[in-house]
Amino acid sequence: MMMAYIDPNTGGMLFQVLATAFALLSGFVLIFARQIRSGFARFKRYIRQSFGNDTEAEDANEDIHPKASSD
Repeated sequence: MMMAYIDPNTGGMLFQVLATAFALLSGFVLIFARQIRSGFARFKRYIRQSFGNDTEAEDANEDIHPKASSD
């Protein structure tokens, strides 16, 4: 049976690397929050316009301007 030796300081080094990566990612998100938010809004608007239900828009328009019935 083969036993592997893991240096006791490996956990500390791994923690330092992960903490640094988390700090960099957090800083990036905080600095560019407005651009990220506007990009998501633009993407949602594109999806809504491309694949959205047109019937919902027509229903909302009919509430404002009802069609005249031709009875």
